[in-house]
Formats: sequence, C-alpha cells, structure tokens
Amino acid sequence: METRKKKNIFTEGPVEAAFIADSIAKHATNTSIGGHSIFLGQVRADQMDGKQVEAIEYTSHMDMALEVMATIREDIFARYALTCMHVHHSLGVVKKGEICLFVFVSSKHRKDVQLAIEFIVEEIKKKVPIFGKELFEDDSFVWKENN
Repeated sequence: METRKKKNIFTEGPVEAAFIADSIAKHATNTSIGGHSIFLGQVRADQMDGKQVEAIEYTSHMDMALEVMATIREDIFARYALTCMHVHHSLGVVKKGEICLFVFVSSKHRKDVQLAIEFIVEEIKKKVPIFGKELFEDDSFVWKENN
C-alpha cells in the first residue's frame, strides 16, 4: 500500500503577515497561474456571558489531523484543477485580531480557486481534529465549537 505524503500544516502561534506575503510572492514566477484565492481566519473578540475572548489556544491530534488533511488535499485536487494548495493552521495561543488559518490556492482559472477555497475551509472545520479553547480576560475558558 502506498504511503501518502503528509504535509505539516501547523504553525506555532499566529500566522504572521510576512509569511503570508512571502507565500504570495513566491508564486509570481509561475506564469501559468491565472488566479489565486486566499482565506484568512482571524480570532474574534467575541462576547460571552459578559466576558470578552482575548485569545484562542489551539491543540490538535497531530497525526490524525495530518492524515485527514492529506485526504482532503487528494480530494481537492481530484475535484478542482488547482496548481497548488497551501494550508497553515495555528497551534498554541493566538490573540484576538491575529490570523489562525491561512488557506491559499492557485489555478489557471479563477472559477476553480473560488470554488475550491470555500470547500477546503468547510472541510477543515468539519473534519480536521483541531480544538480551540477560548480564553477570557479573567483566565476562564470555554471549548470552542465549530459551526
């Protein structure tokens, strides 16, 4: 049985703007690409029971998450004519206003990237075992539920 290559999607702490910019810039030399689509997930300062979310602490079942992500990756490339797909999700504490998820897809045509980006983000939210603990200013917390 063939062993599937698992790309590490995890970044310790927030996904930095410089990393995002560098990722985009690296694709400028591939002149067969006609469209890119990017999704950036940001930690919101939600209010719950009179308390504000200050950060989210992300954890994961790493091996399982990478296996599920490899399956999602295969499915995406089978469904859409993508040139490339990159996913980076935070682990550890990410403060309100910081980026916790960066999804970047490229293709010859815009329609493929537009359709693929939404599908990828929904699949990650539904299937990848990543857990978020919402941290409040009073040091209390609640486990986040994905919608």
